[in-house]
Amino acid sequence: MRTCNRFLVFPGLVLAVPALAVELPPVPLERVQVQAAKVHAVDDFDLPASSTTQALDTDGNGRGAQVSEVLGAVPGLLARDRQNYAQDTQLSLRGFGARSTFGVRGVRLLVDGVPATMPDGQGQLSHFNVFGADRVEVLRGPFSALYGNSSGGVLQLWSAEGQQGDPWRLRSSHGSNNSSSTGVQLKGLAGAMHYNVAANHFRTDGWREHSAARRESVNARLGFDLAAGQRLELLFNGFDAPHAQDPLGLSREQVNPRQATAVATQYNTRKSVRQTQLGTVYSAEHDQQTWRLMGYAGRRAVEQFLAIPPGPQNSPLHSGGVIDLDSDYGGVDARWAWHGQLAGKPLELVVGANADRQQQHRTGYENFIGDTLGIKGRLRRDQQDRVQNIDQFAQAWWQFSPRWSALLGARHSDVQFRSRDRYITATNPDDSGRRDYSATTPVAGLVFRASDDLRLYASAGRGFETPTFNELGYRADGGAGLALDLPAATTRNYEIGGKWRAQSGARLELALFRADSDDELAVATNSGGRSSYRSLGATRRQGAELSWQQPIAADQQLQLAYTWLQASVRAAYLTCTGLPSPCTQPSNRVAAGTRLPGVPRQQLFARWQWQPGPWQWAAEVVAASDIGVNDLGSANAAGYGVLNLELARQWATAHGPLRAFARVDNLLDQPYIGSVIVNDGNQRYYEPGPDRGFTVGLQWQWAR
Repeated sequence: MRTCNRFLVFPGLVLAVPALAVELPPVPLERVQVQAAKVHAVDDFDLPASSTTQALDTDGNGRGAQVSEVLGAVPGLLARDRQNYAQDTQLSLRGFGARSTFGVRGVRLLVDGVPATMPDGQGQLSHFNVFGADRVEVLRGPFSALYGNSSGGVLQLWSAEGQQGDPWRLRSSHGSNNSSSTGVQLKGLAGAMHYNVAANHFRTDGWREHSAARRESVNARLGFDLAAGQRLELLFNGFDAPHAQDPLGLSREQVNPRQATAVATQYNTRKSVRQTQLGTVYSAEHDQQTWRLMGYAGRRAVEQFLAIPPGPQNSPLHSGGVIDLDSDYGGVDARWAWHGQLAGKPLELVVGANADRQQQHRTGYENFIGDTLGIKGRLRRDQQDRVQNIDQFAQAWWQFSPRWSALLGARHSDVQFRSRDRYITATNPDDSGRRDYSATTPVAGLVFRASDDLRLYASAGRGFETPTFNELGYRADGGAGLALDLPAATTRNYEIGGKWRAQSGARLELALFRADSDDELAVATNSGGRSSYRSLGATRRQGAELSWQQPIAADQQLQLAYTWLQASVRAAYLTCTGLPSPCTQPSNRVAAGTRLPGVPRQQLFARWQWQPGPWQWAAEVVAASDIGVNDLGSANAAGYGVLNLELARQWATAHGPLRAFARVDNLLDQPYIGSVIVNDGNQRYYEPGPDRGFTVGLQWQWAR
């Protein structure tokens, strides 16, 4: 393959603090709804945290099938489309979550204020309906600990609120690999109901062999204005992805990037996911107080066929080559916010508690019957798993002088895991068990208001992250039952930074950060789609993030996001990586200073957009340096840089604007590795990115 081994970017940033002869007046606060565990009556600009809000333009030119398409401009965030819809987008923040073999962990996910992360810390992005969304909010650094069981950060997707006169929207696109996406959005105001209902259908034959997929999703947000100051929102989310084919990873020697691993077709590796979720949010505001009560419930069903040969499944303790999971989950969140003064200075206070519960029925089956492979056979595992948490939190923001403000907070979490084994035989003993985790995570930050357009800040805090059920699911020694001996990871986070904005719309943000973790989990073995984990001790992530938006004249804009991240092991340890599975005695030494796998040292996103009249032109550059693929640091995927182009044209019609758009991804047809499978036991680490691809489409906004 032709590859770009690495790229180097050395951005410079100078934050000048002007000398001021007079005291600055207190910041006037606009009253808005308190969201999550953040005091949102305070603008993000005045918070001691790295927070990015990415507006989702209704005129976007991508396929709209995955949230990764709209996250490139967020520094510190890595969202990789795996070209494998049987596995979720690879998402990490400041290196947290990079080792996840599927799903999202280490990052807290929410949709319209409702958790999309389960109580055990495992989340999914697949049901994020981008088509009907208004914005994405990403919080990084110490204050993400106030959202509970996560360490790396928080990602929230918010749907637009329907208003009087909003147009309805129909959008359809077609692209390379026989990919198509069709979406419809109904949004507006009907009486006292604000409504936004968006549905999307996506299908593709896949860029790689054996990677065809189909997805249907619907998201609805209904808001009702009740009595003065009171509001009720009803939320619904549905997702269905049947039989998404899994091409698996490739080894270094498999040079044809479009091929699937031979066993993928032999065992017809695939995954089916279906999820439905309901939520309700009630808020009331009176004088200086706001009350908010949220409740939600959902069900998620997953069936996955793995490429495990019949031989290993003959072991009495083996759980088979088919995973079948049915999860029922739900929770409540109650909080009270007060807006007032302390010693004559503005004060915002939030106090609350939440409880969540997940009940999971995990079964395993053989993936063969006789000589026929890739079908469900005999039962080999049957257990009932439950996890629940009860958390309490408090947070206060105080502007104690015209130039200075402070944000303090703490959260206490109790998380309980329970497993009841229902598959007990003469050769398979009872593997029932339980494990409890608890932690208190304090955070604190200071902001200095250097001028109306410049803020400097510093913050520090602790994070807490339990193993997920997926990480507890298999023991590294090959035994049956959950790996209930795994500890919870703790993290100490530090950050300093600056934020600048101008009347012209220009924005510049810089953050320097460090996160030291203890008892972090790493993949012990990863083979046949099954991963087991172990604690690797001490790690460190430190680096810098730069974000810059610059209007150019009246019809052009430049956007830049750059991340430098050094993620490494702080203390040497022994690993099973590179040894036969199962491994009961780790003997390969990982030296202190070894890079953590799955984390590029540098990444860059740059976008230039020009909009003369009804036309729109845009060019994007997406680049990342090389990335390690195993704990030993003995193999890596080379860095890359790709160029994407967009073109759109809009026409006015009697019933609303009609827009045609086209996009070319990887214009220069650069071969590259788009994502990696960390510590794959067969050394099939690599998931190639697509070659040059095309998308064309039409969108009509019906003005009613």
